[in-house]
Amino acid sequence: MTRQSFADLNPAADAGRIDLVGLSRAELAAQVAAIGEKPFRAKQLWHWIYHRGVTDFAAMTTLAAPLRERLAERFVVGRPAVAREQGSDDGTRKWLLRFADGNEAETVFIPEEDRGALCISSQVGCTLTCTFCHTGTQLLVRDLSAAEMVGQVMVARDAYGEWPSPKEARLLSNVVLMGMGEPLFNYEEVAKALGIVMDREGIAISKRRITLSTAGVVPLIRRCGAELGVNLAISLHAATDEVRSRLMPINKKYPIAELLQACREYPAANNARRITFEYVMLDGVNDSAADAKELARLVRGIPAKFNLIPFNAWPGAPFRCSSPRAMTRFAGILNDAGYSAPIRVPRGRDIMAACGQLRSDSQRQRLSRARARARAGIADDHHGTPTPTAAATILEPPFKNS
Repeated sequence: MTRQSFADLNPAADAGRIDLVGLSRAELAAQVAAIGEKPFRAKQLWHWIYHRGVTDFAAMTTLAAPLRERLAERFVVGRPAVAREQGSDDGTRKWLLRFADGNEAETVFIPEEDRGALCISSQVGCTLTCTFCHTGTQLLVRDLSAAEMVGQVMVARDAYGEWPSPKEARLLSNVVLMGMGEPLFNYEEVAKALGIVMDREGIAISKRRITLSTAGVVPLIRRCGAELGVNLAISLHAATDEVRSRLMPINKKYPIAELLQACREYPAANNARRITFEYVMLDGVNDSAADAKELARLVRGIPAKFNLIPFNAWPGAPFRCSSPRAMTRFAGILNDAGYSAPIRVPRGRDIMAACGQLRSDSQRQRLSRARARARAGIADDHHGTPTPTAAATILEPPFKNS
């Protein structure tokens, strides 16, 4: 797709209208009241926006024509712009979505035979710098808003024609916050977005079908369980603090013992809804029999299952994937200890959509602009953009995005 401005892709973006997507029920009601309409109008709008997926006020036929005209003058029902869409040989689908400020993030849909999981991003870039993750090589640009996260779900629904929200035979059956970013570092907006996604009169995806993956922001794990009650996945990836701190710097602040205690206290966890421990398999780093035995010991007493992830490489990656033999042995030890530990079949590798491979074009574009301005001797104080002095010290990433 040829690069275009956001305004070209979404003409309403520059019209000064308020986007209703991402507003809570209370906020939507306030907007309706501000134009002199009764509260039940907000309920009608909620139905059209989130149950039926309608973006054109003119199509909202339960509203009187004069009201529809007034709404169109003041509001918009927006979507992130699709800057690029890719399809994998295995059916995986990836969208690079561009937001109103030009920043971008990736969203991936992984289909199964009669259902599928939509992997959404919570930040542009990431602040965690996990050494095995492609997204971690990109600096954090900013948090995504609730509207931008809900928008990812709606773009996918548009693509598969799942409007009105189906009660059964739903292909987009699950949502996982496993895309770009650490969702608990953007908790308020994530919680707001999930409240909209779970609302029974709208998109209506049950909390039992939503999984939030975190690298281990311990204080907010407890809050997430108490307020949202979604499934929890922990990016663990090591059985000792020494190894985990090398792989995941966040472990220095929230070591394994604190993290697992928060898991033991997670109110939404039980034998029917076990906590998933994600574990990327790295050759010679974390894949020994001793590591597997220590993992089984560490999680004893937690309703737990493991998800063993073959390392998905990218150009210049510092690790190799464990051998099939090592992964099978590792899984067997956990199975013998009483834990489910399937080895995930990688999906979307050919379009860089597999676990740990997501990365937007936003950072590279921003740095390129900063360098161009530096060469021209122009100062730049835009939010998130390096000054010419800083930009001159930053190297272009040694790879090309897929």
